[in-house]
Amino acid sequence: MPYDDYGVGYAGLLLAYSFVIFLIAIAGYVLGSLFYMKIFEKAGVQGKWRAWVPVYNVMIFFKLGDLSPWLVLYGIGGAALLSWIGIGFVFSIALAVLSAIAAWRVGLKLQKDAVWVVLYVFLSIVWLGINAFDKSRWNPNIQPASWAGNGFLADRTVWDGVPVQPSAAAPQQGYGAAPQGYGAAPQGYAPPAQQGYTPPAQPGYAPPAQPGYAPPAAPAAPATGAPLPPAQPNTPPAPPAAPPATPPAPPTAPPATPPAPPSDPTQPPA
Repeated sequence: MPYDDYGVGYAGLLLAYSFVIFLIAIAGYVLGSLFYMKIFEKAGVQGKWRAWVPVYNVMIFFKLGDLSPWLVLYGIGGAALLSWIGIGFVFSIALAVLSAIAAWRVGLKLQKDAVWVVLYVFLSIVWLGINAFDKSRWNPNIQPASWAGNGFLADRTVWDGVPVQPSAAAPQQGYGAAPQGYGAAPQGYAPPAQQGYTPPAQPGYAPPAQPGYAPPAAPAAPATGAPLPPAQPNTPPAPPAAPPATPPAPPTAPPATPPAPPSDPTQPPA
């Protein structure tokens, strides 16, 4: 029957088309996993097997791009569960947009300009291959993500073997602090301290110091050795002077005789 011939031909064509699509999918999986593995090695991810696990490798790619890895599961689950009511494509579009954002952040850490994300949108496998095998080096010290304070989008997970990205969380800035830009200083750099105005001390009454009890000093410990003899004088003392040979002579003239008292008390003395 002609209709049977058409049916057999259509089935054979569909089978051949499915086989080609399967080969392309296998080749894409192998190349994508290989490129993921090279990028993960640059980022310091331990374990090459992580790049060969479907879905899990995309979650690690999101972590390196400062996005929560659970967004991948949210997007896949939403697209699968809500496709029967016609809105599953919304989750697929959201997942594609988030993948482009993660690629933009990963590209910045591999010294790629933001315009490179256009190549990822149209030919993601080419973008992965260039970043996997070029001579770029991983530098996580870039400008913190603008969504770092968002608990839903920002990466808050810690997995063994996957390095935590310092740019995933924006540091808290105080009043008057300068905003951090692209090319911030790497970790370990200590900026100079901000000089501020120090107001003078307010004059006030200073109470006198409270007198305290000072314990007496402890007596000195006696010497334990034998006492030393007194030092011998070097020069003997001088002998006393000789006494005078002749005593002094007594006075020769006797003292004058006092006048005799008058006989009449009223008369003056003669």
